[in-house]
Amino acid sequence: MHSSRAHHPRPQPSVLDLADSALRPLDSAGDLRLAAPLMQQLRPHLEGEADFAARVQRQRLEGYQLIGAFAADGSLAALAGYRLQENLIYGRFLYVDDLVTAASLRGGQWGARLLRALERVARAEGCAQLVLDTGLANARAQRFYFRAGLYTGALRFQKMLDGR
Repeated sequence: MHSSRAHHPRPQPSVLDLADSALRPLDSAGDLRLAAPLMQQLRPHLEGEADFAARVQRQRLEGYQLIGAFAADGSLAALAGYRLQENLIYGRFLYVDDLVTAASLRGGQWGARLLRALERVARAEGCAQLVLDTGLANARAQRFYFRAGLYTGALRFQKMLDGR
């Protein structure tokens, strides 16, 4: 999937804050340190906090943003990484790169809250669709996405290059 590399402005924080005070952007170096262990649950190939932070910094050049969902005790319960894109298939859309809830908090509606927030961001930014990928073998995630109102719209093909 090819997309525009133009950097899009961040949505106004009020798009997130008005509907769910437990959600906020993860922008600072401290936020990335806090997010790294949770992201590693989803992306175990990451080589630690420094690798995660470096990747996020590079992806931010293409509009990547992180949102965190915080439990009442202040701990990071879930996070989502996304970017606003445009292509000839979807038009303007919000792509969800990453969505993960802490293993101990799954079933607590954290992922659903993040998806609703991302839908609000997408609508506020004039997107026609919210798009994400999940593995074919990940039946649990697929059931979650169906319950959240997402549907299967494509089958992706890919080829691994140079052993990556």
